[in-house]
Amino acid sequence: MIGGLDAAKTALREAITYPLKYPALYEEGVAREACKGVLLFGPPGTGKTMLAKAVATEGGASFLAVDASAIENKWLGESEKNAKAVFSLARKLAPCVVFFDEIDAVLSSREGGDDTSHGTLTSVKTTLMQEWDGLKTTRDRVVVIGSTNRPYDLDEAVLRRLPRRVLVDLPDKASRRAILDVTLARNRLDASVDLDGVAAKLEGYSGSDCKEVCREAIVRIRAAQESEIPNFKGSDLGHFPLVSADFWTSDHLLERSRRVDVFLVTRARGTLTLKRR
Repeated sequence: MIGGLDAAKTALREAITYPLKYPALYEEGVAREACKGVLLFGPPGTGKTMLAKAVATEGGASFLAVDASAIENKWLGESEKNAKAVFSLARKLAPCVVFFDEIDAVLSSREGGDDTSHGTLTSVKTTLMQEWDGLKTTRDRVVVIGSTNRPYDLDEAVLRRLPRRVLVDLPDKASRRAILDVTLARNRLDASVDLDGVAAKLEGYSGSDCKEVCREAIVRIRAAQESEIPNFKGSDLGHFPLVSADFWTSDHLLERSRRVDVFLVTRARGTLTLKRR
């Protein structure tokens, strides 16, 4: 279960889950043309990978995770074969979600030309995009999801193949409260714990940061408990309830993930323009 991110969940259901789960609803006219891909972009730790896995599970689809190491090969021509094999396998596993984590590492801009030492060959990128273009209708039941923290590094041809772009931003207070509820669902909480107050204090924290704050608070052993530990049996350890003070002590120990980039999304000539501030 994923806490918060309601807008992103709704967008992914419309673009991916329903076409995969109910293909009969998309048989008329332009609806038969499948959405070629969805781009999830935003700061690190906001749940992009979790969303991709969840949408595949909800749609009853196979989940095929692809990264640069799975495609690139030192032997000439093998990388192109691997690129073709990705989509051949996806069609056999259909319905299938092909997920490119950190897609900018595989399909970065080609403006600088080939860089065999530090990047993917242009021929491999071209092969991937050609195979991607083969997914023409909803009958293929294969959807591509890409996630990145650096959308401005993607090739423009790749952005064209990712018409649905979803910003997975830092959570607001309500989303942070939902994340805390999900994270602490199986932990004992003292009556003194005010999760609304904790959520308010975690302004600017990512979902991953919120989870880490909870973990630090839970595993922390207070001085009053430390003297009692030797008297507990193994089955009794870990039964100390979480109190409000644990959050404030763990909070100052954890430096939140700084949001280096502010994503400003504008549409210009049908492409996505992202700027750094």
